[in-house]
Amino acid sequence: MTGPDRSAPGPDRSAPGPVDDGLFAPGAVPGEAAGSARARAEEELAIEQALALVGGSTLGPSRPPRGQRPGGGGDGDDPSGTPDGGEAWSSTPRTGDGRNADPTSASPTSASPMSSAPNARTDAGAHTPGNRPGPHSGGRVQSGSTSSGSTSPRASRTANQPAPSLSWSRARAVAARAGRGGPLAAVRLPLDRALGHVLAEPLGALTDLPSFDTSAMDGWAVAGPGPWAFVAGAGILAGHAPATALPDGAAVRIATGARVPPDTTAVIRSEHAYADEAKGLLHAERSVATGQDIRPRGQECRSGEQLVPAGTVVTPAVLGLAAAAGYDALPAVPRPRVDILVLGDELLAAGLPHDGLIRDALGPMLGPWLRALGAEVAGPRRLGDDAGALRDALAASDADLIVTTGGTASGPVDHVHPVLAEVGAELLVDGVAVRPGHPMLLARLPSGPSGAHTAGRPEGQRDATAEQRKESPDGPYLVGLPGNPLAAVSGLVTLVEPLIAGLAGRPAQDAYRALVHAEVHGHPHDTRLVPVVHRAGRAGGRDHVAPLRYNGPAMLRGIAAADGLAVVEPGGVRSGTEVEILDLPWAPATPWTEGCFT
Repeated sequence: MTGPDRSAPGPDRSAPGPVDDGLFAPGAVPGEAAGSARARAEEELAIEQALALVGGSTLGPSRPPRGQRPGGGGDGDDPSGTPDGGEAWSSTPRTGDGRNADPTSASPTSASPMSSAPNARTDAGAHTPGNRPGPHSGGRVQSGSTSSGSTSPRASRTANQPAPSLSWSRARAVAARAGRGGPLAAVRLPLDRALGHVLAEPLGALTDLPSFDTSAMDGWAVAGPGPWAFVAGAGILAGHAPATALPDGAAVRIATGARVPPDTTAVIRSEHAYADEAKGLLHAERSVATGQDIRPRGQECRSGEQLVPAGTVVTPAVLGLAAAAGYDALPAVPRPRVDILVLGDELLAAGLPHDGLIRDALGPMLGPWLRALGAEVAGPRRLGDDAGALRDALAASDADLIVTTGGTASGPVDHVHPVLAEVGAELLVDGVAVRPGHPMLLARLPSGPSGAHTAGRPEGQRDATAEQRKESPDGPYLVGLPGNPLAAVSGLVTLVEPLIAGLAGRPAQDAYRALVHAEVHGHPHDTRLVPVVHRAGRAGGRDHVAPLRYNGPAMLRGIAAADGLAVVEPGGVRSGTEVEILDLPWAPATPWTEGCFT
């Protein structure tokens, strides 16, 4: 399957539309007024402040004391005074995923450059959550900083030596490889339930198509040269087999799709023939070629011929082809089952924010998003900041993938890492060099009820059991998303999408590049994911994408107007540069995907 053809004519995106209402980043809208200069200056100031913070591992400042407001590159922090969400510390001390935290326990990891580890084990990011840094770890290690002795990477890491963040591309590759790590299951689904699933086996024809010679048009079946004698009122309809062969010099009326009589020479369309009712003779008004307007048996395929390969997504057209080829049910890969666990005491399920409480934006968003990726999703469960509730939820889940929101950093109520360590999970990805969303993670839980075998036991026994279970973590996957909404979207496209594609047997999204119609500031060391909208070229110009404002980690206004995300390499890009584009699940316009928006 191929990606979207951006060169083909598509819907007219050149009209300003509702997304032009202040959403475009400075320089992204042709003819933008000078009034955006202040916003650009503020954004550049925020970038300069971020550069000052992350300029070097030995020079980067630590987390500021409560009440101070320096600028800086805290991924989880909402911008202050930057309408497009440039990264800067907010007045409220927060952890890396946007959750309130005690500043004395916050890890300043976002202030130091991030790099991939130099060996295969650390490149994959796999380690146990118990090796995470303490609250005063002092930043992420640099490439090559692990022990050079014979000790394994896992053993050489102490509580004060965190695993380095993976690059964005490496993290996506790890997630994709994890999804493809095991054999795909197969179930037989009736045709009316197979829509949107992936074929587990190639679809081979059970019969010739068509299975007999049929008429391609309404008209006359004739045999031999004309004129042809016919019997008034006689004819062959679809679904009725002819009684006898057609003798030379004879004609009979025939309907589209009807089986032609044996020995038929051709079918003459009704509009190309003249029937003399008085004489009972049929005359052709055009030359007649042997076999014209007859669909011969096996024209489309022969029995046993492969129609579509394994891994094909079942579309309405595939359903129709399968039915025509004789199928009543299809061998399909089951949709991955996903549980959503929403963490955070500050979240409201309804009503207006008040008294320090905010609305849960991720619970309503994640279910439809995951269904659009091909998953079977249970309703979100809101657990608050309760380590015991999280541990119990992991133990009770029978899903293939558990997605959590919030709690992935090192704050006082960030329980994801400690709980994963307790149940013996293996971390495949622990932090990604991407903005927003760097504190995302991917883990493999042990088989069996997570934590059920250790709960209630003395601490030493729990640790021993966890160590044994770490050796073979073959249970469900867990993706920990940051709590900030756009940071969570970053985690969806970085880890969840490639993981679910592998689990469901779906083809990965084809990468493509497009011109960006504005300068886009980059992070000094990390990849940025920036919401964009496609625009048609004017006056013969090339199609391009325009970056949108409101792209801070806590903002959804930009992504709500976007149809893709631009992958901006460290350092940023100039206007007119080609960048990689990730389509959002609804952008390719695939309404046949069951449950896309429900």
